Amino acid sequence: MQLDHVPADASPVAVTQPALIRLNGPARAIALDVLRVNSLQTGAYVSHFRGRGMEFDESRPYQPGDDPRSIDWRVTARSTTAYTKLFREERERPVLVMVDLRSNMHFATHGCFKSVNASRAAALIAWAAHHRGDRLGGIVFGDHVHRELKPRLGRQAALRFVHALAEHPDWTSREGGMDGETALTMALSALRRVARPGSLVVVLSDFTGLTRAGQSYLSSVARHNEVLAISLSDPFEQELPPPGRYRLVSGDDEIAIDTHTPQARRDYANAFVERRNALDAFCQRYGIHLLPMSTVDDPIATLQTALGRRTH
Repeated sequence: MQLDHVPADASPVAVTQPALIRLNGPARAIALDVLRVNSLQTGAYVSHFRGRGMEFDESRPYQPGDDPRSIDWRVTARSTTAYTKLFREERERPVLVMVDLRSNMHFATHGCFKSVNASRAAALIAWAAHHRGDRLGGIVFGDHVHRELKPRLGRQAALRFVHALAEHPDWTSREGGMDGETALTMALSALRRVARPGSLVVVLSDFTGLTRAGQSYLSSVARHNEVLAISLSDPFEQELPPPGRYRLVSGDDEIAIDTHTPQARRDYANAFVERRNALDAFCQRYGIHLLPMSTVDDPIATLQTALGRRTH
């Protein structure tokens, strides 16, 4: 799924607010109800999102055929009759989108930076949530700045989100800041704190530095919410380029690498597979949907394939 929908003049290393706003149109075709993900280990599967949340309305005496799981034990304990809870559908469902803009995300050898594709995919999900009538909030974090946006309804919520993405200081801040593990762990801790049960939670990251504490926070979120983890990677991270000597540049830093050694090439590729398999196993264990996305993938086509297409 190559970058067919990205304008030829789009920057591969940064995003702009007007460009993210223009994704409003393509996002109309992206559904947030059905997930079809080609998992690395398990093949294709289909999962229906839980949909809009249910809000407690009142209790009434239990009747034959009622779901025993809905018994209101607090009211029942005060009475001689069993009572059951009645719920009503909430008008909109919270959608929380967390985007990783740490320094490790500002990297690519093909296509565009992982941070760029993550931001484009996040904007598409934000606009899709708006078109569905859901409340939109999120967390945008990097090594330096952590910003939280409370879920709100309407076009202004989507505009606020894409502004927070495009104008985040970590696009230009490269020096100092906290280490990557700490930044990710703190962001996942915040996600656990702000995620309201029944939400759709989307995390876009390369998951570098995912600690045990971070896994605990994310699994806790997954117990009460539908979670989609979009894992960003670059082809260079999966496999070394053809044998030769290469120069890597990052700001003022420059290193040379030699990729001739067959054993080093195998070890490098195996290390990536082990990391990906570990993330896949973690997600399967806690019912988290995992969607891999490369720096050469088109976010529009990728999300339309994984989440389904709206038919009306």
